[in-house]
Amino acid sequence: MKFFNIEKTSEGKARAGEITTDHGKIQTPIFMPVGTVASVKTVHQRELKEDIKAQIILGNTYHLYLRPGMETMQDAGGLHKFMNWDLPILTDSGGFQVFSLASNRKMTEEGARFKSHIDGSYHMFSPERSMEIQRQIGADIFMAFDECTPYPCDYNQAKSSMELTHRWLKRCIEWTNDNPELYGHKQRLFPIVQGSTYSDLRKISAEVISEAGAEGNAIGGLSVGEPEEEMYRITDEVTDILPKEKPRYLMGVGTPWNILESIGLGIDMMDCVMPTRNARNAMLFTWQGVMNLRNEKWKRDFSPLDEFGTSFVDKEYSKAYLRHLFVSKEYLAKQIASIHNLAFYLDLVKVAREHILAGDFYEWKNSVVPILRQRL
Repeated sequence: MKFFNIEKTSEGKARAGEITTDHGKIQTPIFMPVGTVASVKTVHQRELKEDIKAQIILGNTYHLYLRPGMETMQDAGGLHKFMNWDLPILTDSGGFQVFSLASNRKMTEEGARFKSHIDGSYHMFSPERSMEIQRQIGADIFMAFDECTPYPCDYNQAKSSMELTHRWLKRCIEWTNDNPELYGHKQRLFPIVQGSTYSDLRKISAEVISEAGAEGNAIGGLSVGEPEEEMYRITDEVTDILPKEKPRYLMGVGTPWNILESIGLGIDMMDCVMPTRNARNAMLFTWQGVMNLRNEKWKRDFSPLDEFGTSFVDKEYSKAYLRHLFVSKEYLAKQIASIHNLAFYLDLVKVAREHILAGDFYEWKNSVVPILRQRL
């Protein structure tokens, strides 16, 4: 069973493919909803599958390790059974969350010692421990433990951090090779390219990661505050080096236009909390542009939420009603908006895939990106 099959490459770098896991197939390019604590915020698993049409979701190693904890996770039979999700799951390594706890962590060659944001208790994540936890979670795709640098970041810091990530990768691979899966399905380890916004470091890292021979590769340390142009430049340079026959995952990206531009640069997989986080703040993404549902202009707009939307909420509720729910601080508002945004993101990559297969992706992308960016 081949893990990744490329069906068509466009005139540039964009490609349509298929990833095959033991929990099902994933058509690429794909957007992956983020289910931080075994839940995509405000959304039922049934809605994820039937309305949003998610093909793979994310779990967060750091958060799941703290709650519910690995004893509960193993007793449940892994994350798939715990949350009743029978499609593919990807887990991050916990590296980004530990990085974001800058004032409450200490980095050494061994790993990262950090303080829980829940109760202040101290914990240690080493490459080996991250791999062990991700084995216990049981994701289909899991990530090597890395250090994510902030932006801006000086050259020497970026270089030493990248080199540490490479040393940690060797330990991740050794542990993974020595310890079998727990739940009877195949898990695949993806290493992560680092190097901040420095082209020479990114090229070195991409070469080291390529030589590791993993079944897929990720690009980390972007979408952390750098200008969009920098993110695109680095992504373009890295995808020139990463193996073409393996899936490429750009971590933590992004807006609808970020997603289309990244697909155009040869990215196959993306994730971001943006569709759900922005939804909870009344910001909706649509094919016509971005809507702020708190605005007065929607108060008496009784038209469907989104006439081009693909989920049931788009037809069943009006803009005026959703605005009323947000103004009234009603929980249902966040649920409706989250379902809409996630369904839109999955429709976005589905349509992008169709244009890659049709051979006109770049022409279509260039025409649609300015529309997606406009404020309604």
